[in-house]
Amino acid sequence: MNYPHPLIAREGWPFLAIAVVVAALVAGYSLVWSIPFWIIALFVLQFFRDPPREAPGDARTVVSPADGRIVAVEKAHDPYLDRESIKISVFMNVFNVHSNRAPVAGEVKQIWYSAGSFVNAALDKASTENERNALWIRAGAGADVTCVQVAGLIARRILCYAKAGDRLERGQRYGFIRFGSRVDVYLPPEVRIKAALGDKVYAASTILASLE
Repeated sequence: MNYPHPLIAREGWPFLAIAVVVAALVAGYSLVWSIPFWIIALFVLQFFRDPPREAPGDARTVVSPADGRIVAVEKAHDPYLDRESIKISVFMNVFNVHSNRAPVAGEVKQIWYSAGSFVNAALDKASTENERNALWIRAGAGADVTCVQVAGLIARRILCYAKAGDRLERGQRYGFIRFGSRVDVYLPPEVRIKAALGDKVYAASTILASLE
């Protein structure tokens, strides 16, 4: 799960290679006609960028699991642990970094995968209707945190490299979602919220909350 951080996520290497080869082949015939293909290659390059990140705070600090914009901060029922919770949702558009990071340090207790549809991930119903993959993390601070990767309208592939029994560090890369999506974090109701609706956040770098 840990690997040296290249500038481009390993998930994107095949896509980038294909895009560059196609653009180069078209350029061999016509530089003008190759321009759209080079633009596509640049889009693939920016989509799969994967910068290294340092997580701030301590064991009680909850960091963002994804880059994007906060579209929900609300009381909600955690369907995985069957409890009342605070849900914070981060929506990723196609221009955000799509690596997913652990919001807290702790042990992965269980993983749930659910097949589903592909409605717009910015909509709240995406949390229950779309394809999704949930991690239950028992934080070192003693709290239970559920982190859910949710596919979106364009996203068709959720990648999760964690498994039950793994130990994740705060901000550690554990997965990737291709082409627009969201990540929901269910926290204990007594947490102190640090982020607000509409905030722009960065995976591993932005503090979402503090565990009590």
